[in-house]
Amino acid sequence: MGNFDFYEDFKKDAEKNGYFLNEDIEFVKALLESIKVNIDRYGYANCPCRLASGDKKKDLDMICPCNYRDMDLSDYGACFCALYVSEDVLNGKIKLNSIPDRRMEELAKNKKEVPINSNELGKLKVPIWNCKVCGYLCGKEKPPLKCPICKADSDRFEQIL
Repeated sequence: MGNFDFYEDFKKDAEKNGYFLNEDIEFVKALLESIKVNIDRYGYANCPCRLASGDKKKDLDMICPCNYRDMDLSDYGACFCALYVSEDVLNGKIKLNSIPDRRMEELAKNKKEVPINSNELGKLKVPIWNCKVCGYLCGKEKPPLKCPICKADSDRFEQIL
């Protein structure tokens, strides 16, 4: 499959799931090529903007789409590498700025965490969100911008736990 076909397929898949790609096609194609390099190198699609360890278990949170994409889209209008952008960015309602690396923040936070005591067992670390349209459930800091199942906007989600 040629680079342009890969781009078109990737874009269609993203849009089918309620996501948008950066409108700079050459930039996106360069990111996709880097993802393909990482697939060849490591056997998985590590984000090209983060250094992979080569151990898939350690890098699961960085495999594209990374675990931080939805939070970054919600807070900054784009994911860390700016492959994915929000509809507001595409429509010019908000401008892109630099995006902090949540992964580094998470790693630093996890090093400082105290051991879990028995009173905390069974407590959730993130809220659970329910799509009121289709019933989709997800555990994240914030609901996704669009439901991956029915494409309902984030305002159709309610926090249930």
